[in-house]
Amino acid sequence: MMDNLMKKYLLPRGRGALIFSLALAAFSLVLLLPMAGVACAAEKQQSRATQIKFLEGRWIRPDGGYILDLSNINKDGQVSAAYFNPRPIRVHRSEISRKDGKITLVVELRDLNYPGSTYTLQYDAASDRLKGTYYQAVHRQTFDVEFVRTL
Repeated sequence: MMDNLMKKYLLPRGRGALIFSLALAAFSLVLLLPMAGVACAAEKQQSRATQIKFLEGRWIRPDGGYILDLSNINKDGQVSAAYFNPRPIRVHRSEISRKDGKITLVVELRDLNYPGSTYTLQYDAASDRLKGTYYQAVHRQTFDVEFVRTL
């Protein structure tokens, strides 16, 4: 008897069934599309983090043996950087940004004889190098530099 009541009153038939099905489909889309957008945004954020995470590791400046050690890179551009010449030099600030398809790393040093000396480097995918400038704060000079990945 319950089946008959459901068929008669709850399940539409004919033209009403078509309208009911279309309305149900539209309602489902309204509910599911925002969740798909959230999933896509999360995938893009994960993808961005993965795209810069490959920079983690040790990099050496061939012209002097200075070492830049990058770790814990996250999607917000935060990066843990350590710098050695050959002893550790205090890193005050380090961050990675991406703009117009270019990855830029900024590392600011603040230690004895390094009062705000700053590396501004861009990743060159063709040569797998970090290239850019080093501002030497004590002498107020800027030098072109590059770092190569160590194995």
